[in-house]
Amino acid sequence: MAAASEEAIKQFSALMELLEEPLKTTFQHVHQGYARGTLVRFLKAREWNVPKAHKMLMDCLNWRIQNGIDSVLAKPIVPSDLYRAIRDTLLVGLTGYSKQGQPVYAFGVGLSTLDKASVHYYVQSHIQMNEYRDRVVLPKASKKFGKQINTCLKVMDMTGLKLSALNQIKMLSTITAIDDLNYPEKTETYFIVNAPYVFSACWKVVKPLLQERTKKKIKVLYGSGRDELLKVMDYETLPNFCKREGSGSSNDSSDGVDCYSYDHPFHQELYNYIKQQALNEDFIGPIKQGSMHVDVPTPDLEEAKIVETIESELHKFRGANGLSHSFNRIKIEGP
Repeated sequence: MAAASEEAIKQFSALMELLEEPLKTTFQHVHQGYARGTLVRFLKAREWNVPKAHKMLMDCLNWRIQNGIDSVLAKPIVPSDLYRAIRDTLLVGLTGYSKQGQPVYAFGVGLSTLDKASVHYYVQSHIQMNEYRDRVVLPKASKKFGKQINTCLKVMDMTGLKLSALNQIKMLSTITAIDDLNYPEKTETYFIVNAPYVFSACWKVVKPLLQERTKKKIKVLYGSGRDELLKVMDYETLPNFCKREGSGSSNDSSDGVDCYSYDHPFHQELYNYIKQQALNEDFIGPIKQGSMHVDVPTPDLEEAKIVETIESELHKFRGANGLSHSFNRIKIEGP
């Protein structure tokens, strides 16, 4: 397998040597100096099939050019109150680093309402988080730990998921399609915590639809997952909702500012970075308001089938209960 993998990388590298502008420049933004690692990511995402991986990467590069992704970190969401509202309703934050040096992101899946801005703003914010991770967070982690780090860990809190989350599937599948097709293999493991019964039921029917490679990345932990997570990260890095068994509150900020909050150092650094990049642009003038309109890639057949299955299962629960109890659902994927 090793010899075959090396041959695949060699063939893929030869194809990428043929790139011309502007594809060449946008590819540099993607690989950030680690072209080989990027090729490996796309090869893994397409089961080491060189033609399929090449098409996937070319589609990604063209998507970036057509949607101005290379300059997305120079397009702040303004005014700041709007950005604060997005942070309050799309719950994600950086809590620290694993013992192996990977950035650890917390996601409040169950408590994210995605209802304070248009879909375009949420998509823009999500892409900015991805780009900041790849251009700033991962290079910083590599320097901090003295080795190349190009993946992260995600801890996904299911607390608060309701049957009404069915209405959010379109938004969440949009975000997932962007990640799957343009940022493949950037997450090493998804840790699912505080999972309610309805998630377990959906997981049973969704799991067989996933590729083996994807299944291995997803770990559904008991309760808050604290003990299992402490095997891969220190206590200080644990998201607050994992620090006490049976806790499940994503709003627990006893150790400081909530990692989801606009006021958290990570989000302050990210937002200030974007504003500074905007000021560094060639043109002079006020920062423009308005969201980016990004073309959303069409989900592949596997993703479409998963979304369809989740919707079907949730409809069953809704029909069986007739009421909108604090049942819960989930979607698996993010930056």
